[in-house]
Amino acid sequence: MLEQRIQQQFFDSADLKYQAAEALTRPIADAAQAVLGCITAGGKLLLCGTGASAAQAQHVAAQFMGRFERERPGLAALALSADSAVLTSVADEGDYAQIFAKQVRALGNPGDLLLVLSHQGGSPTLLTAVDAAHEQDMTVIAFTGNGGGLLGARLAETDVHICVPHERAVRIQEVHSLALHCICDAVDLQLLGEQDNA
Repeated sequence: MLEQRIQQQFFDSADLKYQAAEALTRPIADAAQAVLGCITAGGKLLLCGTGASAAQAQHVAAQFMGRFERERPGLAALALSADSAVLTSVADEGDYAQIFAKQVRALGNPGDLLLVLSHQGGSPTLLTAVDAAHEQDMTVIAFTGNGGGLLGARLAETDVHICVPHERAVRIQEVHSLALHCICDAVDLQLLGEQDNA
C-alpha cells in the first residue's frame, strides 16, 4: 500500500511536468533571457518567497552566485529571505508585509530583476515586494500556480509569469524547481556555450 502511494507520487509529478512543459516553455525562456540581459548589463537578481519557496529562492541564488553545473564567475543574485536580522528588524518596525519590499527599495535599481516564488500568489509580503520592484523600474519574474492568485493579477505587461497549472503546493513547487534549473542551465548555455561532454 505504501509503496503504491509512493509510486503514485512519482507518476503524478511526472504527469504534471509533461502537461506543463508546453505551456511553460515560452515563459521560462523569456525569464532566462531577462536574467541574462540583467546580469550582462551589470544588474542583479533579487529573489524572495515564503516558507518552502523562500528555501527555493535561497537555493537558486546560491546556484547563480556559486555554480550550477559548471564553473563560471559568480552572478549577482541575492535571496531576500536569507538575512534573519534584516527580516526581524523590518518586521519589528510594525509592518511585516514590508519585509521584502523594504529590501527591494534599498537594494534594487532600474534594470535589476525581482524573482518571486509563490505557489498560491496571495502573500502580502510578496505583493508589496512586486509593488516596490515596479516603483524601482525593475522587471518581475513571478513563479506561481493555481491560476496565479493576486500576485498574477499584480504583474505588469513587461513582467514574466510562470504559472504552474495545478492546485497542490507540493506539485507546484516541484515544477518551480525544474523551471528554475532550466533558467540556470539556459543562462550558463548563453554565457559559456555548449558543454563539452568528451
